[in-house]
Amino acid sequence: MAYDKFTVLTSTAVPLPTDNVDTDQIIPARFLKATERVGFGDNLFRDWRYDVEGNPKKDFVLNDPTYSGKILLSGRNFGSGSSREHAVWALYDYGFRCVVSSFFADIFKNNCLNIGVLPVTVSPQFADKLLEKITANPAETITVDIPSQKITLDSTGESESFDINEYKKDNMQNGFDDIDYLLSMSEEIDAFASDK
Repeated sequence: MAYDKFTVLTSTAVPLPTDNVDTDQIIPARFLKATERVGFGDNLFRDWRYDVEGNPKKDFVLNDPTYSGKILLSGRNFGSGSSREHAVWALYDYGFRCVVSSFFADIFKNNCLNIGVLPVTVSPQFADKLLEKITANPAETITVDIPSQKITLDSTGESESFDINEYKKDNMQNGFDDIDYLLSMSEEIDAFASDK
């Protein structure tokens, strides 16, 4: 399934300064029955966003209109727990295109790169600075630049580099998942097959 191309993103951000956010918190297991990738955003952080009667919890950041944007800033160890792709589907469907943390669970990180959400790993110090600045001033913007592999706090110019696999970097910039990548090479594949 193709997704939005991602080259450079400048956006405000949503601060979630919580460590050890696991995939069951991102999308609870009871919402995993669907097999299509749409509709999961409604239940992103469901048990943190809503009470048992379905009313929004006013103290949860996604229910606070002060904060918005396509970038989610999180504490350390984001995406631990089970390997469900649905967690990333929920983030993408809600509108996030980038999650920033000082540490990601490996399987979650790979799922992000396969689905079109960029996981940006920064130092703990820079993660804290971003959370502090965005919490204090929700109008602050952050720029995430895939070609240069750099994330920048726009108001101060402070930045850090981040790592991304070259294959996934190319796919993100073209809006490809693994199948889209193969389809984009169909002429080369046909030519190779015809030479055999």
